[in-house]
Amino acid sequence: MSRSVMRRGGRVKLASVGLVVVGSLALSACNGDDDANGPVGGATPTPSAPSSSAPSTQPSTQPSAPEGGGGRHAKGGETFKIGQAAQFPFAYGTKTKGEIALTVDAIEKGAPADLAPLKLGDKVSGKVPYYIRYTVKNVGTTDLAYASVSHMKGHLGDGTEAQNLMIIGSFDKCPNESLPKDFTNGKTQKGCAIALAPSATTKVASAEYWGDPFTMGEGIHWK
Repeated sequence: MSRSVMRRGGRVKLASVGLVVVGSLALSACNGDDDANGPVGGATPTPSAPSSSAPSTQPSTQPSAPEGGGGRHAKGGETFKIGQAAQFPFAYGTKTKGEIALTVDAIEKGAPADLAPLKLGDKVSGKVPYYIRYTVKNVGTTDLAYASVSHMKGHLGDGTEAQNLMIIGSFDKCPNESLPKDFTNGKTQKGCAIALAPSATTKVASAEYWGDPFTMGEGIHWK
């Protein structure tokens, strides 16, 4: 359902090779590498300029947070407002651990035509992409260089999961890169994930982060 690629030599882009629909159909475009956390399906399954952007972080009220902290500490199942930062322990792989503040800045509606370059044909016919734009801030004491903050998905207005579309390669409408070199305390990075609405009459209304230390269905939400 999500893909992360880490390369210690430099920044790694997450963008256009495989497309996935979580728990539903698997879409493919180009070629990609397999990975243990990749979406289910044949090819690598399961990311317009924003019109507006909410503040990426809010001052921390937690006395234990390091200097440059983010929003309040998050618990699984908690819901935040769009633009509000959630702070929690972060782990990537077996060695990279730290603390981040994560903010969903906006959930933007795209156009079906945005998906045309991916050449998925009928697999995305009638579906509308929504771009979940978020900000990652390092509020801990460790360098999170080259880690990937993924595991972001959308939910429809009735609370059901939207289909996730994960791309390996480059997709200008929704760029998503690994964290850069020297991503130390106070550094920030923008990210983006794609969720598909089944039709033009349905919208992606909220977002969920379900990566470590959370789990699918018990992550933290923004709406």
